[in-house]
Amino acid sequence: MLESWETANQSYLAAALDEVAEEIENSIAQDATAPVNSQASLKLKQLADSMAIPPALEQVCAIFQLSAFERRVLLLCAGIEVDSRFESLCATVHGVPTKTYPTFGLAQVVFDQFHWSAMTPNRPLRYWKLLHLGDGNALTQQPLRINERILHYLAGIEATDPELLGLMDVDLEIDSLVSSHQTLIQQIVTLWQASELPVVQLCGAETDDKTTIATTIADKLSLNLRSLPADHVPIHISELDTFIRHWQREALLTNGALLIRCDDFDRLSHDRISSIVHLIEQIHCPILIISRESLSSIQRPSIRCDVPKPTSEEQFTIWQAAIHQKSSAKSNRKLRELCAQFNLSTSMIQSAIAATHQTKNIDQLWEACRVQARPRLDELAERIESSVSWQDLVLPNHQQQVLSQIAAHVRQRATVYETWGFSSKNKRGLGISALFAGSSGTGKTLAAEVLAHELKLDLYKINLSSVISKYIGETEKNLQRIFDAAATGGVILLFDEADALFGKRSEVKDSRDRYANIEVSYLLQQMEAYTGLAILTTNLQSHLDSAFLRRLRFVVQFPFPDANQRSEIWRRIFPASTPTANLDVMKLAQLNLAGGNIRNIALNSAFIAADAGEPIQMKHLLQAAQSEYAKLEKSLTEVEIAGWL
Repeated sequence: MLESWETANQSYLAAALDEVAEEIENSIAQDATAPVNSQASLKLKQLADSMAIPPALEQVCAIFQLSAFERRVLLLCAGIEVDSRFESLCATVHGVPTKTYPTFGLAQVVFDQFHWSAMTPNRPLRYWKLLHLGDGNALTQQPLRINERILHYLAGIEATDPELLGLMDVDLEIDSLVSSHQTLIQQIVTLWQASELPVVQLCGAETDDKTTIATTIADKLSLNLRSLPADHVPIHISELDTFIRHWQREALLTNGALLIRCDDFDRLSHDRISSIVHLIEQIHCPILIISRESLSSIQRPSIRCDVPKPTSEEQFTIWQAAIHQKSSAKSNRKLRELCAQFNLSTSMIQSAIAATHQTKNIDQLWEACRVQARPRLDELAERIESSVSWQDLVLPNHQQQVLSQIAAHVRQRATVYETWGFSSKNKRGLGISALFAGSSGTGKTLAAEVLAHELKLDLYKINLSSVISKYIGETEKNLQRIFDAAATGGVILLFDEADALFGKRSEVKDSRDRYANIEVSYLLQQMEAYTGLAILTTNLQSHLDSAFLRRLRFVVQFPFPDANQRSEIWRRIFPASTPTANLDVMKLAQLNLAGGNIRNIALNSAFIAADAGEPIQMKHLLQAAQSEYAKLEKSLTEVEIAGWL
């Protein structure tokens, strides 16, 4: 039992201190021939033989390869902390009542087998900072004090090194594992058992999955895994070297392995990155790194292991087990739809289940999955709350049919890709991409909102003009963050002003032209890999590269509405609860405006009428129309308002 080892270990330490105290007393008595207390020696042997795990003192001696003399010095310094006899013994040897501390000079006098090298910085006592030197003129006269971590270790007490507090996170729990992750774990375990422990880089978007894999690897190899966030790595070289020395000592004492968290690697300063690389190169212990992409600047042998999310089939199994759902055809079909739409990690599925209190209602689970997908994207894009339906969208029949096809593609992904096997034929191009082209106000964003509402998905709007950067590589980083955050699949991405990035790829005249073309190719690649629905909007389709258009699954033209379509927009523009009086939608349709401008006029007229305490009438709409035209710097013609009043 652990308690019996702790008790025996403390007894062993006490006996070892007795033995050292006896040796000092003999030296004071100037009786070098006197035998060391035979009872203490016998007790040490008996206790060591009875302990299944060696005493902590002997572990330290073996780990750091202490000589017999160094062992005695370490015990002398431990004795000062826990046994009142040693202060008086030190004062007696020094011949000064106030010098109650040990020194190397004192140890040289009272202990046999002295060797000068024990005092050098390269020997274990100082190299591993088992002891600290105090102030003094001569090395042999400087006070010695045992390191607090080592003292606790000798006493058999688990205590984190004070130099590592705040940097190390040890609260890692092993979660459930899917079969694909178990296979990866076994491969890494086998590799580490058979080789010189190369650095393992676990790459991918899901931190929880990577952490679970790392924790399981350590558990299988009986390693004590500690976690170090990248932004906690010291930058100053002196602090970094101190940390490295203390961690290396901790790893030796506890059979430790280090998990370096670099998921936000691209946000770290150059100095921090250099410190991380130096840390990895200098530490000699098992190291795992979790990051989105591998660190290429490491010279130490390393391997990259990509950690994908659980497959659709694995997610389906997790869902079934989590909600204890019976295998009815209806429930299985709904769960497969859930798995097809949301690409969640194990922990995210469990969080969704917890949020719905173990419900078996698929609709509630669907909403919980939407919530799981939001946090990372909320930092990068604008979420648009959608409550509009097909009834709010006025378009020609052809455009309506194409939008319906888009919705069908999203809904039936599970059937076509998985059940019917299309994904096994070709893994590329499974994402659903669409271009909405048309002048401002013709309904492009509204159509995206309708699709989001119809499909019960969140809609995120990304302004591409804010994503593009003049700095080389920054545009790709911005786009990568967006697609990584959207990888759960539970969102529709709406890239506004697509022509800001996807203009016709120019003739390469300089390095910037060449790089602009790389940016376009990079985003095309990301769109093809993205498993959800991505919508691009542009006011000028003619400015888009034809090669880019070929790689889109859908292109929807949003025409400027004719008079009949404008009248239909006016007919649907006001909510059912809005009071109106004597409105003529045919006369209102005489305004040669797009739907976006019509919505602005309708809303403005509502405020004008409400302020007048009247229902909305043609006179209020006229005032609002005049304001809208002034904003557009257009003239409101007599033909457009003929017969209004």
